[in-house]
Amino acid sequence: MQLKNLTAVLSLCLVCVSTPARAELAFFENGNSISIKGHRLDGDSVVLTLPDGGEMVSGSSTIVRFGPDEVPYAEPAPAGLPASLPVAAPAVTAAWRSPEAPSYDDIIDRASATHGVPADLVHAVIQVESGFDERAVSRTGAIGLMQLMPETARQFNVDNPYDPRQNIDGGVRYLKTLLDRFPLKLALAAYNAGEGAVRRFKGIPPYAETRGYVARILKLVRK
Repeated sequence: MQLKNLTAVLSLCLVCVSTPARAELAFFENGNSISIKGHRLDGDSVVLTLPDGGEMVSGSSTIVRFGPDEVPYAEPAPAGLPASLPVAAPAVTAAWRSPEAPSYDDIIDRASATHGVPADLVHAVIQVESGFDERAVSRTGAIGLMQLMPETARQFNVDNPYDPRQNIDGGVRYLKTLLDRFPLKLALAAYNAGEGAVRRFKGIPPYAETRGYVARILKLVRK
C-alpha cells in the first residue's frame, strides 16, 4: 500500500477517536495479522498500540489494511507472574465455528476426534493463527492454517504444510502434546511462544503478542 493511501486510512480512523476503544486487526503484506488497540502514522512508519499498552513500529509499506477485530482486546494482566504452573485449566465449553471456513469443518472435526482435541478450540487457534488462510506464511517462517514451523512440520510428518489436511492434522497433534503437558492457557502460550518460554517464566511469558494470543483464543471458544 502506498504511504498516501495508508495516510488516508489513518485519517478516517482518527475521526472516530472520541468513540470507545475497540480492537482492530492490522493485516501485513506477508499474510500475517495482529490484534491492536489502535495505530497512528509517524513519518514513514506506523506505530501500533498493543493490547497491553506497549507499541510496535512497522514500515507503512508492510501493512496492507486495518479492519475490525471481532474479539475485543484483553486488558493488561496484573503485574507479576505465578510462582508455579497453574494446576487447573479453563474449560472449553461452546462449540464454536468460524463462518469464514466451512470447507475445513470436516478436516477439523476428523483430526479433533482422532487426536482428542476439542474442535472448537482448533477452529479458534486457526482463526487467530492464520485467519483460515492455507497459504499464510509468517515472518518467522510458520506456514499454513495452523502456522507450523518447518521443524514442527517435520516432527509430525507433515510433508506439505500448505495442504490443509496435513497441516491441520499436524497442528492438532502438536496442540495435543502441549495440552498433555500444560493446562489450557499455558498450552496455548507454548503453541505461540514455545515450551521453553513457558517453563522459563513459570507461566504465560510476559510478551504482549503471547498474552493477546491466549486471550483472543479463549474469548472465541467461550462465545
